[in-house]
Amino acid sequence: MSMGERLRFAASNGLRFAALRVLARAIYPELRLRWNNLDWYEDKAFNEYLRAFGETRGINSGRRWMVYQLLRATKDVPGDTAECGVFHGATSYAICAFAAAAGLERTHHAFDSFEGLSEPTELDGRHWRKHDLSVGLASVQQRLARFTKVRYHKGWIPECFPEVETLSFAFVHIDVDIHEPTRDSIAFFYPRLSEGGILVCDDYGFAVCPGATKAIDEYLRDKPEKMLALSDGGGFLIKGRAVAESYPLMEGGRAPAP
Repeated sequence: MSMGERLRFAASNGLRFAALRVLARAIYPELRLRWNNLDWYEDKAFNEYLRAFGETRGINSGRRWMVYQLLRATKDVPGDTAECGVFHGATSYAICAFAAAAGLERTHHAFDSFEGLSEPTELDGRHWRKHDLSVGLASVQQRLARFTKVRYHKGWIPECFPEVETLSFAFVHIDVDIHEPTRDSIAFFYPRLSEGGILVCDDYGFAVCPGATKAIDEYLRDKPEKMLALSDGGGFLIKGRAVAESYPLMEGGRAPAP
């Protein structure tokens, strides 16, 4: 695309976005729109990946992109990788694709009941029900068939964790939506995360996943690392990287003087 074509495309999108803002204010005044003329929206390889999992029109592409980028920071970190809560396998695919492209001898460990969620508790609110998000093992195996270094751990968390208790990990993705398996996952993997390793919680900061956020914050209360919340939802920590507590942006809640 030439520079002139890019400018015309941006102008056209700008007009459509302005119209969308007017419509959104009328229908959903609290909705915070974001500018979508971003280079990664046109990333060919990433869009092919989204299409493979039926997510080109979905609401998860921002979080997928962040995982795609965060993995790059673990290139020289020793250890395997893991995902707790695999669903259709999109994140596990990205993790395995990075290891393959970077020539890393990592085994990816996929933990899931493959029967959906376990029983939510009162801490999880009313959004989730047992067996929500159920995807069978065979479906995930088919989607990840190009990768040879994948181990599937079928069972309820944390019953299947002892199978990897002697291993260390460079990257861990937790996406189990509710309190108890999130608590058990971070409690197991945090001590086994290598220095510089990254742990992502996909559900952190979502109003429909209050139990997951609570589990993460409670576990990290006495740890130097804290969860860094992402603008599209979810969050991550880097093992060994101390992070300050959240801080007030406004003095006394007042706007700064003009």
